[in-house]
Amino acid sequence: MIRVLSRVLVAAAMAMLVAGGAQAADQKQPIKIGAMFALSGPAAHIGTPTKLVAEMAVAQINKAGGINGRPLELIIGDTESDPAKAATIAKKFIHSDKVAAIIGPTTTGAGMQVKKIVEEAGVPTFMCVGGDPVIMGGKFGPFTNVFKSPQRSSVAVKALFTYLKEKKITKLGLLYASDSFGKDGASWLEKMAPDYGITFVAKESFGPKDTDMTAQLTKIKSAGPDAVICWGTNPGPAVVSKNAQQLGLSIPLYQSHGVASPKFIELAGDSAEGTLLPTGKILVHDLLPDADPQKAVLADYAKNYTAAFKQPVSGFGGYAYDAVHILAKALKGTGGDKEKLRKNIESIKGHVGVSGVFSFSPEEHNGLAPDAFVMVRIQKGAWELVK
Repeated sequence: MIRVLSRVLVAAAMAMLVAGGAQAADQKQPIKIGAMFALSGPAAHIGTPTKLVAEMAVAQINKAGGINGRPLELIIGDTESDPAKAATIAKKFIHSDKVAAIIGPTTTGAGMQVKKIVEEAGVPTFMCVGGDPVIMGGKFGPFTNVFKSPQRSSVAVKALFTYLKEKKITKLGLLYASDSFGKDGASWLEKMAPDYGITFVAKESFGPKDTDMTAQLTKIKSAGPDAVICWGTNPGPAVVSKNAQQLGLSIPLYQSHGVASPKFIELAGDSAEGTLLPTGKILVHDLLPDADPQKAVLADYAKNYTAAFKQPVSGFGGYAYDAVHILAKALKGTGGDKEKLRKNIESIKGHVGVSGVFSFSPEEHNGLAPDAFVMVRIQKGAWELVK
């Protein structure tokens, strides 16, 4: 009997050692984060800096000890600016790579393709897309696993309309891209215009790959607006800017936050001069008052970005920077549990990031207020803060 009992105790001790060793090994395993961006195709100028910054942020977190001693591991996917490709990558991340969370994709259209997939799988996903529909209603309601780090299009419209109201500009022409981002912006512009006493006297659209918008601008010009709003992402808005110059359009041209990068100035050339737009604060971080809560964070981000990549700082990259750091904060103590991770994100308040100061809730999956935006003007090839 003693011999049998001894064998049982030894076996139990061995099992505990094995289990403890497995648990210790598991605690050292990387936490996998899927990261999909448009690294090729029309949206590559947005996706490429986003990917670079995601890698930079993960390196910073790992250098500081990771998450409860476990390093983060990014698994990168190139959506090729194709929504269908984004959906395929999302399925791979979930079912093959077994990721704890996902960052990306880059475009609103791709985000809408990915939304249903990550919702059904229950995988918290921080999208780096401009459009609001990815975090709005629909089949899954407001309580979703999808978050978004860029500022809302609706908040950008509010910032722009507030400025226009102050300038007493009420008659506008609208030219928007026929993709998901452009349509989302146009919808908010039309919906919110009456609240600011604004009327659109002409509305036209263009394809994201169109190379000439002269016909649309000619129609808008003939309607006699006080200014024109163009809503889209490059390269289309840069073409609009050039065509407006060629037509001798003397009224102001306003762009959306979708062009807030050095790429727009590069593409539009001297036609960008005088263009105004709402944008996050990174492009003018050195011009902000010292009391601004983002100033120190933005200065540090800009310093690290330019040192690492030897190029002007990108606000688009900030979308990934915020997503990675918010996920890192929320992952602590979850043990990889996706439901805990989602709830932790929803409980974060006052997180000072590149895109703004984030305060989430179960009903609010962007967490940014109108003060995340400032109005800027392009002057002599540089960004100027409009006060």
